[in-house]
Amino acid sequence: MKINIHADDYALTVNTSRDILDCMRKGALDSISIVPNSPCFDKCMGMLYEEIPSLPFLPRMNIHLNIVEGKGFLKRLSWGKLFLYSFIKCSGYMEKAVKEELEWQIGRCDAAISKCIRIAEDNDIKHSRQGMRLDSHQHTHHLPIVWEALMSILEEQGCRVEYIRCVREPLTVFLSKKELVPSYNPVNIIKNLILNALSFKIEKYIDSHGLRKMYLWGIVMSGKMDLRRIKSLMPSFIKRAEKDGRDIEILFHPGMALEDEIGSRIDKRAARNFYLSHNRHIEKKTVFFIT
Repeated sequence: MKINIHADDYALTVNTSRDILDCMRKGALDSISIVPNSPCFDKCMGMLYEEIPSLPFLPRMNIHLNIVEGKGFLKRLSWGKLFLYSFIKCSGYMEKAVKEELEWQIGRCDAAISKCIRIAEDNDIKHSRQGMRLDSHQHTHHLPIVWEALMSILEEQGCRVEYIRCVREPLTVFLSKKELVPSYNPVNIIKNLILNALSFKIEKYIDSHGLRKMYLWGIVMSGKMDLRRIKSLMPSFIKRAEKDGRDIEILFHPGMALEDEIGSRIDKRAARNFYLSHNRHIEKKTVFFIT
């Protein structure tokens, strides 16, 4: 059983990326996710290219597919609309639009990740990339319309996939510590239940491709992955993962955006409640001390 310390949202904004680079300099992250369609993508990747030669190692890099925010060919769609489109007939238009958007994002980000690998190898910096790694902003790849488009792309392009995030987070672990239950956001409990219910196609893909199964830790406590609660729950989480033969991926958001970085392509409510939240600095501190 392995524990993977992961940070989402590299390249969401410049300051978010700087915070994540701080964690990388400490060797505190096993992997990161890179947002392919932010306006500052090129600048943030340039920051990473410059930093690689001085890193202790290069974390594994995921493509953080994002069709709810950012720029691209597809008009931004909310999670709710994507859910709706997944269960109604769309005459093929929406399915095609989602596929085209994902193809563009995968191509753009995969090229940048390949450049990171070349820089690491040229400078004798360790990396462990074996294939493409995929997840998504707000976990939208769990929704059928996105998942089916993604599967079509991977099959057509013959991609060698090393990892696809599957949000299987054992709710009973969080409920095992009764004193912590009041500290959880009820909305996150609902998200946990929905994403677990939508995870079976991804689990099937993982099984059929011989990929390693894992439990994700970062939905119920999303937005405030603090050290106290993580230490309290860790023994129960490890016991459950070992029993079920799974690894654990602990998902953090340690990068905080600045007010002047929030443009029209970023949802204002998400910015106020999440991207600009000082809880992200709590998560950054947790990353420093958990490793």
